[in-house]
Amino acid sequence: MQGNDSKKSSGASRAESPLIKFRTLIIVIFVILIVGLASIAVGPVVYQLIMGPGVKTEGIQADGAAPASTDMNGTWDVAPGSIPNTTSAGFTFAEILPGEEKITSGSTTGVTGEVVIEDNSLISGLITVNMTHITTDQEKRDINVRTKLFHTDQYPEATFEVTDSVDLSALPDTGSIAQVVIPGELTIHGETKAVEPTFDVLRTGDQVIVASDIEINRLDFGVETPEFIAAKINETGEINVRIVLEK
Repeated sequence: MQGNDSKKSSGASRAESPLIKFRTLIIVIFVILIVGLASIAVGPVVYQLIMGPGVKTEGIQADGAAPASTDMNGTWDVAPGSIPNTTSAGFTFAEILPGEEKITSGSTTGVTGEVVIEDNSLISGLITVNMTHITTDQEKRDINVRTKLFHTDQYPEATFEVTDSVDLSALPDTGSIAQVVIPGELTIHGETKAVEPTFDVLRTGDQVIVASDIEINRLDFGVETPEFIAAKINETGEINVRIVLEK
């Protein structure tokens, strides 16, 4: 009897084995699906946490600005400035993620140049930006931006050169901001395009501070879509500049 019972028990186990395996397979597939869906949902959030909005060159802060203390005419050189109005230049683009868009900026304080003003008119000006120092808020993204987006090993500089004189006689000397359109040539990635950006201008103390967000299409400058893994870069964006000038 005992032997017969053992045989029955063994046979039952063998009969149940395919069913157990099937249930196990269903559970494994279910778990994989849950993990996959969670990764899709959480992935962009994790990317946002890891890759922040970057470092943007903001506009002029005029709160508490003193009236101008020096004549506007003369040769003005780019100066470092001081917080909150430091010299800086960079970019702002949208990163296209699955189902959303995120704004990312990069900037550098590596800016040099000079402008010449005669008879209260802007006669000439050349501003040069060292693109090899562009930074965001993540080293990996910095490397991608320099090597895959702007190719700074081949094109280490971007420039803005004034191409026509501009009347500046209406600029206030009271420590308040005014706007001036300055025609020029913008060179990025070895390509030069004519632009007419509107600049905010502040005369304060012994400084002149100018700032603008110059809208561009990066394809106009031969800046092709980089092969980023996490996101694609939108074609349109801004070149952000804030320049402090001193004699």
